[in-house]
Amino acid sequence: MRRAALLLGLVLAGCGESGPQSAAVTQCLKDSGGDVAIPGGTMMMGARGQMPGEGPPRRVTVKPFRIDRTDVTNAEFSAFVKATGYVTRAERGPQPSSLVFVGAGDGVDLGDPSQWWKIVPGADWRHPTGPDSSIDGLGALPVVHIAYEDALAYARWRGRDLPTEAEWEYAARGGLEGAMYVWGEERPSEGKAKANTWQGAFPLEDKADDGFRAAPAPVGCFPANGYGLYDMAGNVWQWTKDVWQGDLYQSPEDAPATASYDPAAPYATQRVIKGGSFLCADNYCLRYRPAARTAASAGDGASHIGFRTVLRDDNQQEASMKEGAP
Repeated sequence: MRRAALLLGLVLAGCGESGPQSAAVTQCLKDSGGDVAIPGGTMMMGARGQMPGEGPPRRVTVKPFRIDRTDVTNAEFSAFVKATGYVTRAERGPQPSSLVFVGAGDGVDLGDPSQWWKIVPGADWRHPTGPDSSIDGLGALPVVHIAYEDALAYARWRGRDLPTEAEWEYAARGGLEGAMYVWGEERPSEGKAKANTWQGAFPLEDKADDGFRAAPAPVGCFPANGYGLYDMAGNVWQWTKDVWQGDLYQSPEDAPATASYDPAAPYATQRVIKGGSFLCADNYCLRYRPAARTAASAGDGASHIGFRTVLRDDNQQEASMKEGAP
């Protein structure tokens, strides 16, 4: 059952897990910490005619909040674990494990992600590709193999929360109303890469034109968006608080005026993830866009899913934390 649920989510996500990492990866930002104040405002959320589940578009107002400048890194999550002794979902249970991308050969059926995914015993945030791998020297990479409850536990430790889908999308747009991609109206085909994605035919060959071959990059290696936020497209998917449903809402009246989070379902088994990952390709995923969204099993992680946190005013934060208790 667990394998079936995970693979269903991967069909929707169109992405996979990273390949082996080198022992040392260049750090792109001297300081990955800090957050950015988002002024709040109104946007047209969602998209029409792109990928399933992204519409119908609707006008949404988001109140001011603060959001992490980058994804939470291995070093930052390590500090949390050291201080609290927290054990992630992938490390618990009679058979600790997580999903690992194993690649695919010629003749692959793009409708069957089980051909390139494997549940690997011993894979977790400390061991991204299995028990023999390590994050030594990779403190600047985004932490992965993080389940929804793991991300929420870290956020609460910092006195923060996970973003709603509306907050995340508003921040990802960087002040550009109606832009298809985080980096502007059209995805550049030449010049310097603007995000860590898959170049080539997924899942056969990543040409690594962006400098990273089927692997996450350290946070902040690509240009920030208009709000100064890094990696809001590609690199790793990011958790939001929202409960997954097949479209944004059946009608605008069904949704709160300021956010899309559903407080009536705090124990939902699927949550919305946003942003795409390093394994999103033009031929399969195409979800490195602000409006893109897909479902992920809340109880599991994979090495293409990370997160960042937000801070609202005290009253909003207290209410949100009570509503979102796992």
